[in-house]
Amino acid sequence: MTVSTQQQWQTVCQLTDLIPQSGVAAKINNRQIALFYIPEHNRVYAIDNYCPFAEANVLARGIVGDLNEQLIVASPLYKQHFNLQTGACLEDDSVKVACYPTKIDNDSICISV
Repeated sequence: MTVSTQQQWQTVCQLTDLIPQSGVAAKINNRQIALFYIPEHNRVYAIDNYCPFAEANVLARGIVGDLNEQLIVASPLYKQHFNLQTGACLEDDSVKVACYPTKIDNDSICISV
């Protein structure tokens, strides 16, 4: 059996569809993903849109910021903070949301889910 380790990229949107320092939700393979464009990093971060504390797809509506030198999004309902690079919840070590690799290809935002 051969296992492929090559990432499969899917174009999600254009860079102009995203608002800097803000989130946008996209549905990919029946899963809601929150995309965050951070121009200072020249990068788009992608995490699950589902907040495990609120039990709702709301993370794309959260506030992006820096907390303890970590790039985070604060859940808009109960205010837990999730690291955009690792998905870890800063308030509860046992909680984590999935993160997805992204790349900017010309002006297209691509994600590997």
